[in-house]
Amino acid sequence: MTDIYLVRHGQASFGKANYDKLSELGTQQAQWLGDYFKHRGIQFESVFMGDMVRHRETKEGIAQGIGSSIHQLPEATIDSGLNEFNFQAVAKAFLTQFPEHSVPEGASSSDYYRLLKKAMIAWSQNRLDETLLDETWPQFEQRVSRIFKHLQALDAERVLVVSSGGAIAMMLKQILGYDDAMVINMNLQIRNASFSQCFANTRGVHLNNFNSVPHLDVLDRLHAITYS
Repeated sequence: MTDIYLVRHGQASFGKANYDKLSELGTQQAQWLGDYFKHRGIQFESVFMGDMVRHRETKEGIAQGIGSSIHQLPEATIDSGLNEFNFQAVAKAFLTQFPEHSVPEGASSSDYYRLLKKAMIAWSQNRLDETLLDETWPQFEQRVSRIFKHLQALDAERVLVVSSGGAIAMMLKQILGYDDAMVINMNLQIRNASFSQCFANTRGVHLNNFNSVPHLDVLDRLHAITYS
């Protein structure tokens, strides 16, 4: 049986020109997660991550939190199947067709999340112009399904996977069998530097826990529970 930890990257640089980079808090979240793994004696035989900067920086933060003990992380296998979808392209394609849903400059993060949810719903229903997208919703699902099937087949006791909220929500669809609307809802719930844990064997995959942040759920770190 393989114990798979699906970790979402730490807080990224929301509202900045380059989102694909951890904030200072995001780096700290990853380090705290690594420290949690170290003190719980959780060791990983294999590590997988997407090829995005925030994935690499999260993996590096986890490694720093683990430190130079015998529990050091092995070299990561990089697979673009674990990448997030291009949410900026999805939102732009949606606003091209539905400009009445635009939000004003300087709007709150909640306004942007509501816009993204509307855009993702339209994307999942194949209502957006494919020429404006990096990939269709079925293509997104197919590439995530491919890497998840590979993870299921690994001969390893415990595997660390560093990815993004959308890809993790899509992987959970493979386990729980929910519909596309729930993929979107789950995506928007997944916290930074959280882990969802599942067990895989020849009979299937079983979810053990979802969206856990025990390394942040302490009094002096509650401010560090974030979603962006």
